[in-house]
Amino acid sequence: MPRIAQPHHPDPLLATQHHLDCGPVWREQTMRTSRTIPNGALKTFQRWIVVLAALLVAGCQTLGSGSVPRDRLGYADAIAESWKELMLLNIVKQRYLDTPIYLDVSSVISSYSLETGVSIGASIFPRASASNSGNLGATGNYTESPTISYAPLTGERLVNSLLRPIPPETIFAMISAGHRTDILLRATVRSINGIYNASTTPRSARPVDVRFTRLVETIGRIEQTGAINLRIDRRDDHTVAFVVFQRDAEDAQADIRFVKDALGLDPKRDEFRLVFGSAHRPDEIALNTRSIQQILAELATGVDVPDQDLLDGRATARDRAAADDTAALMHIRSGSERPLDAFATVPYRNRWFWIDDRDLNSKRMFVFLTMFMSLTESGALPQTPVLTIPAR
Repeated sequence: MPRIAQPHHPDPLLATQHHLDCGPVWREQTMRTSRTIPNGALKTFQRWIVVLAALLVAGCQTLGSGSVPRDRLGYADAIAESWKELMLLNIVKQRYLDTPIYLDVSSVISSYSLETGVSIGASIFPRASASNSGNLGATGNYTESPTISYAPLTGERLVNSLLRPIPPETIFAMISAGHRTDILLRATVRSINGIYNASTTPRSARPVDVRFTRLVETIGRIEQTGAINLRIDRRDDHTVAFVVFQRDAEDAQADIRFVKDALGLDPKRDEFRLVFGSAHRPDEIALNTRSIQQILAELATGVDVPDQDLLDGRATARDRAAADDTAALMHIRSGSERPLDAFATVPYRNRWFWIDDRDLNSKRMFVFLTMFMSLTESGALPQTPVLTIPAR
């Protein structure tokens, strides 16, 4: 058969391109065309068929393992943002005596489906090339079906996460891990061996004991020298925690003596049992700790409530004599317009409440709240459903 030279300009059929968009929502595209082609262009036509099929297969290469980085980061960021907004809203509600709601994202399941198809046809007449014809079609189907489950905190989980006081060993474990001593003790502790922290809640409002402030500062300096540690002993079915002062830390000895004297501890001992409560013995350090719910109530002092809401009796007033110390832990601003640069923002009662992105103390408290809620929950988590998701 004589060889027919290929035309200089490609046939429009052969130059047709198809793009399958793998977006996060359902999409479908279909391309079909038919045209009479010269006999000599048949091989080129066949090559384009192979190329088109390859494009359809490669167009959604990220559907499997490639989707993990995109989806995991996206869902994690969305869950973190919603948690900040929910926690901020519940803190603001504390000032208005409104009902707080705690809703966890218990599971996120996302399934994918990809269907592709190619239709090819050709009619070839060697003796009548003018009658040669070919048709080419392509279809693509991509779907994503996320299933997100929410679980309100109730029953045992509510008690463990929000209402149960934080264990004293948890607080000292975080101090030993290098977290800010002053913020941890001021936010989580009501008293140490009968020396009281400030409180702004209406039923237990009191100014801070000056000895507590000095204790917090002194323990912070001891921690910076590495002269204070936490030791956990396991005994049968329970554990016992001890606070240990290092005798060989020369730079911290004066501060250690002050702590022992202020707390009424035995000056000859270096290990003291860590217990919950107010009553103590010379060989014990007793922490009367707060629950997460009590911490949120204290942090609500830092909310900028409009004066008119206070005058109308819509929001609770706080003891300003004790509020100055507590408000420094978190400052929640408010205004009629949504801020442009905020760490977390929520609308409430026709106003906007937010935390400034440059307020490091308030942002640090959010990190602590996340950790405390995880560490204080000792109850068994509900089992997530076992699902079989078909892969197409």
